[in-house]
Amino acid sequence: MSTEVSATARSGNRRLVILFALAALVSLIGLADALYLTSEHLSGRSVRCTLISGCSEVLSSPYASVRGIPLAAIGAVAYFAVFSLAILAAFGYRLAAAVLPLLVAVMFVTTLWLLYLQAFVIRQFCEFCLLSAAVTFALTMIVILIRWQINKFRI
Repeated sequence: MSTEVSATARSGNRRLVILFALAALVSLIGLADALYLTSEHLSGRSVRCTLISGCSEVLSSPYASVRGIPLAAIGAVAYFAVFSLAILAAFGYRLAAAVLPLLVAVMFVTTLWLLYLQAFVIRQFCEFCLLSAAVTFALTMIVILIRWQINKFRI
């Protein structure tokens, strides 16, 4: 019987490692997006949308910076932190696994606010911002799966 429990726990650990690795990989997409937007913002170049119009309006709005810091730079820091925490959690660091859902929750709420601003205040959408929102939604789903997996196997 203890062999069955041990095998189940190992299977649960393997799934957790895969989910943490998936979170790390997804966060790299967000990091690349945020770094691109940050470099364009700092260089003063206008970002052109290819799928929808509105990138320039969104990215040049007063909401694109917080006290002079490009919002994309803050996003890049957040995505790098998610990447780092996910990798540490995959290697068994419990504190990283505990902090990861908190950070992703803050990112999720921030994303909802930014989507509201695009839809109802600026009335334009930026495809790069929508990509970031999709990444954050994906990270939220992965973190929910991680929490479910941890609770399921009491790891």
